[in-house]
Amino acid sequence: MFSAYGRKRQRQKVKNSKVTESMDFSELKRIIEINSWTKNKAGVDRNGEIFSQWLSALGMEPERYHREEIGDHLLIKSASKAEKKLLLLGHLDTVFPPDTFEHFSEDEEWIYGPGVCDMKGGNYVALQALRAIYRRRGEIHDIDFLLVSDEETGSDDSKYLTAELARGYDYCMVFEAAGPHDEVVTARKGVGTFFIDIEGKAAHAGNHYSDGADANLEAAQKLIELVALTDLKRGTTVNVGKVSGGIGANTISPKSHLTFELRYTASEERDRVLAAIDAIVAHSHVPGTHATLSGGIQRDVMQPSQAQERFVSDINRLCHVSLPTEHRGGVSDANVVSSVGTPTLDGWGPFGDGDHTIYERASKESFQKRIDLVTKIFEHFINGEFT
Repeated sequence: MFSAYGRKRQRQKVKNSKVTESMDFSELKRIIEINSWTKNKAGVDRNGEIFSQWLSALGMEPERYHREEIGDHLLIKSASKAEKKLLLLGHLDTVFPPDTFEHFSEDEEWIYGPGVCDMKGGNYVALQALRAIYRRRGEIHDIDFLLVSDEETGSDDSKYLTAELARGYDYCMVFEAAGPHDEVVTARKGVGTFFIDIEGKAAHAGNHYSDGADANLEAAQKLIELVALTDLKRGTTVNVGKVSGGIGANTISPKSHLTFELRYTASEERDRVLAAIDAIVAHSHVPGTHATLSGGIQRDVMQPSQAQERFVSDINRLCHVSLPTEHRGGVSDANVVSSVGTPTLDGWGPFGDGDHTIYERASKESFQKRIDLVTKIFEHFINGEFT
């Protein structure tokens, strides 16, 4: 026998079950089964072309940024009528090479396949919400959709385009996966990848030990100093993930190489660590060695801001919700948009897990919940109700 609360939850469960059962995922299946590995330009472009066709049917116009070796980036634009503009942001690529994970399946609660939550599923949420607005109003204006092709490999090409375009928008919604309780993301760590190459001098380890300059020893000293820059209380980590060097046990090492990553939660920490890295590279512990630094920041930190807080507050007020938020350690293209000052919220896709593995899945119920909320947000935005 159920309590009143239990009966209410049971009715809600049945209601949600009926909603998800009525949702047709055949369109999503179509794009999930296109291999969109970042290096598969043909597959990524095919995915983009399908989205372009779907959005063109809503009166939006695709603008293509052609690339030779990776998929083309797409900015799909609506009419411009008001003072404020909203950018939707997604990526077309996935992490799975051909013949590794290419099939779509579903059961009562979940859909499975490459990109169902990261992030073809998120792009599909945005599409369905735009379709709902178009059915209601017969038009869409001041909402544009940027789809990039290389997010999964660090957005090394698209981040410059994204940053340039983002400056022209008042708000941005990024359609990476939601949190388990429908959280949206208000902060993400910044990330940088760096390399230190150390030149020493080879010498016979038995006969001429003192004539050598040990690059491996210098690398060990620098490794210790780099890792010491970690400050867990501030959310800053420095990880030396790969070390290589030397010739053999009987030779003083003439070369060594360090690969390391920096993650940080605040621009002040970024500046502190970058200055310290420069000092570590400049100073030699082992006489006769010399180090050079390469690499850099890939995507800068996404930090909460007052403008972002107003964005959340407007959504809560207009849509009569209490939007849960969270900080994440991983990066996305939300970092790029946020770092140029555009108020940004991430995590507007469906909730899912197993992303970047062959167990990737997304919740059917969360698709409908996200589509409903995003549709309301679009409606209020087009009505000019955001402050």
